[in-house]
Amino acid sequence: MFRPLFVFIGTRYTRAKRRNHFVSFISLTSMIGLALGVVVMIVVLSVMNGFDHEMRTRVLGMIPHATLESSQPIDNWPAVAERVKQNPQVLEVAPFTQMQGLLTHDGKVQKVLLNGVDPTLERKVSIIDRFTLQGGLDKLAPGEWGIMIGDKAAAKLGVGIGDKLTFVAPEVSITPAGMFPRMKRFTVVGTFHVGAGEIDGYLGLTNISDLSRLHRWKADQVQGLRLKFDDLFEAPRMAYDIAQHLDGEFYSRDWTRTHGNLYQAIRMEKSMIGLLLLLIVAVAAFNIISTLVMVVNDKRGDIAILRTLGATPRQIMAIFMVQGTVIGVVGTLIGAAVGILAALNVSAAIAGIERLIGHKFLNADVYFIDYLPSQILPQDVWMICGAALALSFLATLYPAWRAARTQPAEALRYE
Repeated sequence: MFRPLFVFIGTRYTRAKRRNHFVSFISLTSMIGLALGVVVMIVVLSVMNGFDHEMRTRVLGMIPHATLESSQPIDNWPAVAERVKQNPQVLEVAPFTQMQGLLTHDGKVQKVLLNGVDPTLERKVSIIDRFTLQGGLDKLAPGEWGIMIGDKAAAKLGVGIGDKLTFVAPEVSITPAGMFPRMKRFTVVGTFHVGAGEIDGYLGLTNISDLSRLHRWKADQVQGLRLKFDDLFEAPRMAYDIAQHLDGEFYSRDWTRTHGNLYQAIRMEKSMIGLLLLLIVAVAAFNIISTLVMVVNDKRGDIAILRTLGATPRQIMAIFMVQGTVIGVVGTLIGAAVGILAALNVSAAIAGIERLIGHKFLNADVYFIDYLPSQILPQDVWMICGAALALSFLATLYPAWRAARTQPAEALRYE
């Protein structure tokens, strides 16, 4: 098979045997350094992608994309919902009512945000069914005063299906005997585990008519409407526009007010960590420079002989560019293969280590999820490999240029 002279010699220098090894020790260390840089970048960016994905699918799947609320309870909410659904960006609408308070059981106390929902409509705007452990939304029948709580809250309170909880509202009832806190007994009819500490620990679901009665509203009155949009990132603008065109004093809230800072922080951290990790690849590229400089010094005699046989400076330069590029290509391919394999198994590996040592690295009380996610994006892999190859190619220019400037007479003087 025909190969140009510079390709033949450049690849031969890369395969130069030392004590029967396939590659020289210097070239091998350069490949390993570049491969490690690629592996680290792929794994870390996959983990950051995993956090981004879990934030959008789990956390933002449980909280509203946006809500429409009024200063007064909404009476004819189905009519308002039908008008809202005329907007093509709105996928689903569901009513809700909220109340903050405390859950108590057997002397244990847990704060809670109690959400009154319509079990049928809630499924259309929430992914709660995916994470139900016991019971379900169907158990939240009106008048039964049932409640669904996260497994973290259930563990803290020490309750299970069928146990009674007391909900203490942040209001008081005035009686002839004095002021007493408003309390209501609920029965646990379901538990769920989303993996997000703030949801599993502090969110409770009950039937919307029951919570309206607790608010002392009419059974068909609600606090607001929960909206699910086709494009999550268009929710703030679209919700505001919808609120402005509704009759009455409506105002909108969206996910960026509650979790927007966290989401932006994840995106910014991914960009910053990617740039910092690129320095690892740059260090590996400098290693290629030092490798080629040493090879050029070692091959000065060979270069002089090639020049006397008619090789041009451009061909000499191409020989060492080929050698450096081969090192970069092999290192990048090995790093990409190992990095993808590691990224696919990092979640299971960390979970196994946590079980082995009995300690969780991600505490749900601190982080919004309690496990290490990972998601590989093809564009990230291509970007990392492209950057590694580009830096590897640039690293060959100076040593190759230095080799091309070798003078045959000067190099052969002491041979």
